[in-house]
Amino acid sequence: ISPCYVAVFSPFIVSSFAGCTQAVTLEVKEGNSTCIKAELSALLFITYTTFNSTSNVSTSLPDSTSVDAASSSCGAAGRPPWLVAVFGSGHALGLSFAKNGSFYSVTNLTLQYNLSDTLLFPQSNGSGVVTVVSSSVGIWAPINTTYRCASPTTIRAGGAAVTFSAMRLEAYMPGNDLSPAESVCAADQTTTTAPPTPTTTVAPAPTPPGTPATGVFSVTNSSGTVCLLAKMGLQLNVSYVSQAQNKTVQELVNVNPNLTVTSGSCGSTTASLVLTQQTTTLNFTFSMNSITSQYHLSGINLLANWSDMTAPFSASNTSLDYLRSTLGRSYMCNTEQTLLVVPAFSLNTFRLQVQPFGVTASQFAAAEECQLDQDQMLIPIIVGAALAGLVLIILVAYLIGRKRSHAGYQTI
Repeated sequence: ISPCYVAVFSPFIVSSFAGCTQAVTLEVKEGNSTCIKAELSALLFITYTTFNSTSNVSTSLPDSTSVDAASSSCGAAGRPPWLVAVFGSGHALGLSFAKNGSFYSVTNLTLQYNLSDTLLFPQSNGSGVVTVVSSSVGIWAPINTTYRCASPTTIRAGGAAVTFSAMRLEAYMPGNDLSPAESVCAADQTTTTAPPTPTTTVAPAPTPPGTPATGVFSVTNSSGTVCLLAKMGLQLNVSYVSQAQNKTVQELVNVNPNLTVTSGSCGSTTASLVLTQQTTTLNFTFSMNSITSQYHLSGINLLANWSDMTAPFSASNTSLDYLRSTLGRSYMCNTEQTLLVVPAFSLNTFRLQVQPFGVTASQFAAAEECQLDQDQMLIPIIVGAALAGLVLIILVAYLIGRKRSHAGYQTI
């Protein structure tokens, strides 16, 4: 790897390293069939500690990057589809996928870097492999379409960040090549107009809102008894046409529980939770299957009329299948997760626990934990084991080569 060192760590500084990035093509196969394919450039930013202070490094995926067949998967045997790329001296970048209804998405990004690589991490006071995970990726597309995003997209994970560019990606592929139908990311869906004067004013990039506060929301029935409970932090991810910029922008807005009015209704097979905050209304619909005694989040509706919008924004999907659990139990997911609603709107949830049916004594019942929380423990073990095997192979090859280099010499 030829690292591109930076003096100041910033995931937003992308153009300065354009010369460092190069495109790689990665494929996950099952037999002769391809299930995941990615064409992309990726720039990695990592902060690490040295003997005296901290240092920052950036490096791109080299053209020698390859798919780790042992860790990658098309999703058989209950495992999620996984693309794991290995490169350099024990480094790996992984993407896990899931599908919901007519969409597929990247649910987790995992980066593993080996601090023992002195070329990439000079004077590091640590050693061994470090694993960081992000569950807020924001990459999704309809099934049987290729996700395309030429614009730089930065995903943060721990003390690192990965910036993708020139990306074409598809999972759950119907054939062996990327689908001709494409789903273009919001950053590429911009319209440009000629400036009225030669003078151009560049607005500063908006500051991300950070992690939203956790709120506790409840709905009561006609007798005043709590029939629905929810505890969660919520973040709206909305793409809309901005009046000020005259183009499509992507806005992250945190829901403030202290400014939110809660309402809703409860029934035997349907329940709703409505959160209203000034000019924004967010509506959750939960459905119960009376035969299986299973419930799930079946619908999300958003109405927003923000000051910068050219027109009120409305998004709705009533065929969702999220937050599935069993009657008499609550659903819990502490990991940040992204609920895809429509291409222009997704909802990020944090530290979530919800029970829309069977609430007793105004308390949550025992929780069923989400798959993402379980994967947070399982993923590093799987990828770490694969990397340990890779490092062992490199070590054995080195020892064999060193032994052969001494052949033919005798002690005098």
